[in-house]
Amino acid sequence: MSLPDQRTRRELYWMSRMPDTDVTALAAQEPYGDLTWVPSTYRRPVKRFVEAGALAWVRDLERQEPAAYDWVATLELCSLVTGQASKWRRDSRVRQVVVTWENLPHQPLYKVPPYKQALGSARDADLFLCMIDAARDHLIDNGFPDHRIRVVKPGVDTAVFTPAAEPTHEPVVVFCSPLAPNKGIDRVLDAMRIVRRQVPEARLVVAGNGPLRGLVERAAADPRTGVHLAGQLDAHGVADLLANAAVFCTAPRPNWKWTEQFGLAYLEAQACGIPVVTTRCGTNDEAVQPPNTLVDDDVEAIAAALVTHLTDRDRRARVGAANRARMIADHDLATQCARMGAAFADIEAQGR
Repeated sequence: MSLPDQRTRRELYWMSRMPDTDVTALAAQEPYGDLTWVPSTYRRPVKRFVEAGALAWVRDLERQEPAAYDWVATLELCSLVTGQASKWRRDSRVRQVVVTWENLPHQPLYKVPPYKQALGSARDADLFLCMIDAARDHLIDNGFPDHRIRVVKPGVDTAVFTPAAEPTHEPVVVFCSPLAPNKGIDRVLDAMRIVRRQVPEARLVVAGNGPLRGLVERAAADPRTGVHLAGQLDAHGVADLLANAAVFCTAPRPNWKWTEQFGLAYLEAQACGIPVVTTRCGTNDEAVQPPNTLVDDDVEAIAAALVTHLTDRDRRARVGAANRARMIADHDLATQCARMGAAFADIEAQGR
């Protein structure tokens, strides 16, 4: 059984794709994937959510009979739902897995009640499933036992996210991410102004939604900017957009409680066979490896990297081919879901 919070359901989908696994999800909205959905609401003492731990409890968990389940899964150590699940499964045979992306060794929320209490409850979990290498380091730094930690990198559906039959010759840059300050759409818009001085025909297509949507709408309203707002797209829409682009670009920057952990959009772009240009932030180097381009958080550096790719078609082709090959080898969805299932099976084989 999985208790997804209101931020993400990617991990739930991956679990539903593990071989020989039946997943029941208590969630407010129907998740996608081959699973059983139990519609559940959340009790929220405040209306503000933060990246590192949703301040909410799922209702009606106590109505679920522990004997019906082998595992209960939650996201992140200091999520209050993680503490709730730990209490629910106590004195039963149900094992607990905590999925984590956390890469801040000294996450400030760990010092704040009730997140601190949830962190303490998480220490009894049977499995800590890390989606990035840095999450393992984070766990070790915070005193969690190494023998209960497994790292399984995220997967991407390489059948959906696949290169176009013919790569585009148009200098099209894609930004596909939340339109929020920490993802850097403002930096990319500024960089494109510089890019268009050298590549006047360069265009930026923006897919996503968020608090900075108005900034993008104003840019898109001016035909001189070369900016187009595609809005919120489904997976197939994103895949089509990426496959017909020349370069993918974001510009993340940290805030007091968050830094870029990995970035699934990077995988999707690379699976579509296009280069990635982005700023160094947190541990996104785990996803964005050479021959892609990581630059400092500087508008001119972003612009220079974009110009390099946009004006060198052969380079784009080489980088794109290398990206596609790495996604097939290291991040194919079916392979990674099988590896995730193996992590569960390994812990079960060890006994409690």
